Parts: sequence; structure tokens; C-alpha cells
Amino acid sequence: MTDQSTPTSPEIEGSPDQQTALIVVSGLSGSGISTALEALEDQGFFCVDNLPPPLIGKLVELAAVKEKSAPLAIGLDARNIHDAGSAQSALEALEELNERGYTHRLIFLEASEEVLIKRFSTSRRAHPLTRSGLSLIEGMSRERVLIRPLRELAHHYVDTSELNVHQCKRLVKQLSSLQRGTSSLSLQIVSFGFRHGPPKEADIIWDVRFLPNPHFVPELRPLSGLDQPVQDVVLGHPMTNSLLEKLVPLLLECLPAYEREGKSYLTVGIGCTGGHHRSVAVAEEIKSRLVQAGWLPYLRHRDLDKAY
Repeated sequence: MTDQSTPTSPEIEGSPDQQTALIVVSGLSGSGISTALEALEDQGFFCVDNLPPPLIGKLVELAAVKEKSAPLAIGLDARNIHDAGSAQSALEALEELNERGYTHRLIFLEASEEVLIKRFSTSRRAHPLTRSGLSLIEGMSRERVLIRPLRELAHHYVDTSELNVHQCKRLVKQLSSLQRGTSSLSLQIVSFGFRHGPPKEADIIWDVRFLPNPHFVPELRPLSGLDQPVQDVVLGHPMTNSLLEKLVPLLLECLPAYEREGKSYLTVGIGCTGGHHRSVAVAEEIKSRLVQAGWLPYLRHRDLDKAY
């Protein structure tokens, strides 16, 4: 679909696999979009931040006519997705790229509300949507609604809540290498609550609702699987240990096989009832054991900020 108010550009000669690769970095303001673009620039990408959505196609076309041009990366956040119209314009621009055969991937960065508030407070930067008179909380809430369509199109989700700058750059560089055709497998672990629905992007889902639920322990209910007391209860149970002793070796055996078969992206979902306690603790432990075995998964707790 093309925005009828925007003139279409002339067709570009050449097959799609000869045309410019594009990585789109989107997400919540304060989640690390600038850091991600810096990482991509280090990898040889030509990066453009705060590009108006109607110019996306034109930029790709201009790069495509140059021989041996660098791959492109653009940033899309609340500065250029500031209302429903600009959000729709971005969706149409990306859809048009698909229709015309351009290779592109969308990386979506996010972080918890608490972390984002702290980052804005520390940096003394204003959230883009507060310039219209909204408070920081109101601006963040509005942004989540505006940016949601892009999140739903994302190929990769990265929760930067617990990542420092170097970890964030390392993950983005890994994804950029996948984009550029290496054989590495991008592995993501997602904790979630079944009451909110399983993650659509998950290739493998494991249900841990058979484990004891800390929600029914009054002193543990307000905590999460990130807190040590909850981890002690969940990970200290014999059933959890039995699960991990079987599941992690199975994953370690299967991951190279997925890689040999040419699979570039694999998402493992770990689900409990609400996505606050059991799934979070188990997902954290699985990630830790995979890291010890030499893998570099990135972890996202999808429902941690949702009401139980």
C-alpha cells in the first residue's frame, strides 16, 4: 500500500538480492536506539537517525544506485512517529520496501517503565512527546500506543532494561551479522504469562505452571522472578532442577542442528500463569546456563510489567 499523498519514486533496476540491505531500529525512547545505531555504524552501516518515514524509500533507492554502497540502518522513534499519521506512514514505507524486494529487518528495543524513567532522569533529556504538554508518564504511555504497530512487525525484540551500553551494542552487532548473511543463530528467550497469550514469535514453548506458584505466598506475591527470594523458592524445588537438567541439555543438542539447517532466528518461550514469578526465574536460569555453555541468548520478560 502506498500513501496516495506521497509521490511514488521510479523503479530501480536490478534484482532484489543486489539491492541495499536495511536494518530499521525502532522502539521506546530511552531504550537504546542511539546506542544500537552506534553499534551498527561500527559494523560499517550508514546510519540515519530521526528520518521522516516518507523519506525511507527514497534513501534506500539513492543507496541502491551506488555500487558497493554500505548497508543502511535507520532509527524510528517518537521523534518521527509522533502521531497516528506518521505511524501509518512508516508502516506503508516498510510495506512498500517489501513489495519492491528490498531486504530489511526490524529490531525493536524496549525497557521497563521504571528503567526508562530513571534513564530520562539521569540524562536530563526530555521525552519527545512531553514537548506537547504531556507529563513523562503520559508521554511514555502515548508512545507505547503509537509505536505498537511497528513492534508487531519486528523480527527481533531486545529488552534493554538490564543491559549496559556494551551489552546492548554486542547484541545489536550479533543481529547485524545475521542480517549480513553469517550462519550464526540468533537465540531469544521470552518469559510470559499464559493469561496474556503465548508470544507469537516463539518457536518453542515450555509450560512451567506445574511448579509451585510464589503468587500464593503473601510475602513473595509483590516480588518477581528477578528477586532472590522468589528464585530461591522456584529454583530450589526438585521439580525445577529436574526440568533444567533435562531441558538445557536438550536445547544445547538441538541449537547446532537448527543452525546447520539454516535457521537464523530461534525464540524459546517459558510460560507460567501471569509471567511474573516462575517463568521469569526459570528463563533467567536457562539463559545463565546457556551463556556458560558458550551461547549468547538475549532475554525478554514480556509480561513483567503487566497486572497479574
